Amino acid sequence: MASPRTRRPLDHLVLPVEDLETTRARHMSLGFTIAAEARHPFGTENACVFFADGTYLEPLAIAQREECEEAARAGNVFVARDQAYRFRRGDTGFSAAVVGSRDAAADHARFIELGMSGGEMLEFSRPMKLPDGSEVTPSFKLAFTADLRSPDFFAFAVERINVPPSDRSALATHDNGVTGISEIILSEPNPTDFQYFLQELACNREVDANSFGMTIALEGAAITVYNKAGMDTHLGVDTGDSRERGLIGRAVVFHVSDLQALSALLLKNDVPVRQVAGKLVVDPAPGQGAYYCFEEIR
Repeated sequence: MASPRTRRPLDHLVLPVEDLETTRARHMSLGFTIAAEARHPFGTENACVFFADGTYLEPLAIAQREECEEAARAGNVFVARDQAYRFRRGDTGFSAAVVGSRDAAADHARFIELGMSGGEMLEFSRPMKLPDGSEVTPSFKLAFTADLRSPDFFAFAVERINVPPSDRSALATHDNGVTGISEIILSEPNPTDFQYFLQELACNREVDANSFGMTIALEGAAITVYNKAGMDTHLGVDTGDSRERGLIGRAVVFHVSDLQALSALLLKNDVPVRQVAGKLVVDPAPGQGAYYCFEEIR
């Protein structure tokens, strides 16, 4: 079984979207390179944004609703969670964080033992088209984890099997200068109520807590949960007076090589941008369900 003391790497983020065409146009306007559309064997589809640090965004759309509904009824946790998210929060958002795994079966057993399993494992394979026109067929094993107090955010560990080496350098090169994800930001009125859940997801017992929230480090990135004051101070976002509880996916913080060049690109493409706490912040829009924050590599 994997050591709970070995911090997990951030693998990718799941971002529900209404359709991939709008998502592609939005991300291109932000200076991202976005991969070709790819279908899952259970009715969903994506068009991913890959980064040089090995992380990526997974904008997720519904390709065939009937297939999704059938998969959810059959116990597919990935699809069932996606459908529940769309029902509760709409078709565009930020629903899940994914960490890397070398043994998804061991992670599944660990989540069960800890009382934080999100349901049965999922295993599937699918073809993926590369920039040179060739195709590969990787396989995936997903071990889900969730907290019943938090219906609008979940997580899973992913193990990749029989994935041949491939050169994604073209897909990981972006006009906006982004090289990777440094942080994901969630919100919750009392962040430390979910400390245990996120510690076990990250396999890291160390927590940096303050009056605005808490941060738990992954390998190469971090998960931060802000309260209302933290969202206002660090993102300039007023979450209102809602007493809604549970983790909510709010923002992605990207590493960028040159903030000035990025600002010029966004201005050229008529993308509104704010500057908050040393970061450029782009608010959610059709095709973009989270706040996108950009910080310069130092």
